[in-house]
Amino acid sequence: MTLLEAAESAIQLAIERGATGAECTIAEGDEFSATVRMGEVETLKEAGSRAAGLRVLIGQRQGSSYTSDLTADGLSRMVDAAIAIAEITESDPHAGLPAADELGKIEGDLLLASPDIASVEAGARIEAAKRAEAAALSADARIANSEGAGCETYTGTRVFANSLGFSGAYTSTTASLSVTPVAREGEAMERDYWHTVSRSWAGMEAPEEVGRIAAQRAVRRLGARKIETQKATVVFEPRVAKSILGHIFEAVSGDSIYRKSSFLLDQLERPVAAAAVTVIDDATLPGLFGTSPFDDEGVPTRRTAVIEKGVLKNYLLNTYTARKLGMKTTGCAARGLSGAPGVGHGTLYLEAGEWTPEQIFEKAGTGLYVTELIGFGVNTVTGDYSRGAAGLWIQDGKLGYAVAEITIAGNLKDMLHNIAYIGNDLEFRGSTCAPTIAITGMTISGK
Repeated sequence: MTLLEAAESAIQLAIERGATGAECTIAEGDEFSATVRMGEVETLKEAGSRAAGLRVLIGQRQGSSYTSDLTADGLSRMVDAAIAIAEITESDPHAGLPAADELGKIEGDLLLASPDIASVEAGARIEAAKRAEAAALSADARIANSEGAGCETYTGTRVFANSLGFSGAYTSTTASLSVTPVAREGEAMERDYWHTVSRSWAGMEAPEEVGRIAAQRAVRRLGARKIETQKATVVFEPRVAKSILGHIFEAVSGDSIYRKSSFLLDQLERPVAAAAVTVIDDATLPGLFGTSPFDDEGVPTRRTAVIEKGVLKNYLLNTYTARKLGMKTTGCAARGLSGAPGVGHGTLYLEAGEWTPEQIFEKAGTGLYVTELIGFGVNTVTGDYSRGAAGLWIQDGKLGYAVAEITIAGNLKDMLHNIAYIGNDLEFRGSTCAPTIAITGMTISGK
């Protein structure tokens, strides 16, 4: 059987054995990873996987199971296990498949897979990691060591079918390269990293460029000082600015909303951020890492404005959370192989602004440029925000000395309203992306 035939077979068996609804997900993939340190291979992995998951409904009772045995017998046992669980669970009035008219998929090539990854030999992948590390080590005399470099590739196919007649499949590929050099000056040592990621091998930055940038980032952290506790503008570089979007996602996820555990509860159509802030969830952008033709319930993906010009416009919902809230799914179902789907996002990003990072530093005058965040002191129920940080001090509108051992704090409600400047340097290096952003009035706790 093909993967799609296996999924459809499991659905048919479930209906024959008493399920009133069923959906099956099958994932198959090949992964490669290699890490090198100081020019020597430390780890090497090449593996394949294939497994199926099934969710069945008997009325509004549900059960799930999964298997890596995709033979007829293996699928049969998976179906029996899921039905047995459904028969002993309690009914949930909101459980169920999407409405039939909500199902569908985006047609056409979304540029999710590139054949060039499979054509690159394992030796060339290892060599790319070695080249990146070598470039970092040779970039500056103060680069004294390395925590290693890594190259990873993945090719995978995802199949989904349900008892309402939906079936679909898509293949995606990913290649990434990273390096973490260690800089030393006297007894002080600092580390930092850089990485590149693409749907294709050719789309990645050159290993030498990855190494050069990583070394530059590590060296600039040397000589870090503590600073006085104060309130000041905090500028988040893109790599850490995207964490703010992660907190927004948690707050607008249907799970948080129906549980009343979000600082954005009951804020639809109200201003929740500065007027320059527009946050988009888009799973339809070709070639990006949050893109797919359908979500994990068989609903077409789409573009959803989460925050538009500072106003909260939409929550992100799957079928279950939409029913709990009396709303419609936004095509944001996400799941592993088994169990009920949760809420995920496509490519979640903050729209770029008009300022270069240098212009933002100039406008800030004095403040903190954050290049690393430490810890997880964020409460998305109340919005309270407190995280360890490291970065560079902004003096006279320019980047100055390195700072470390500090904490930045505020409340996400205020922080979103206090976004004063948004950079024009948005890059899509993952499924959550943001440009440089400057937030005024944050508390910086130092010495």
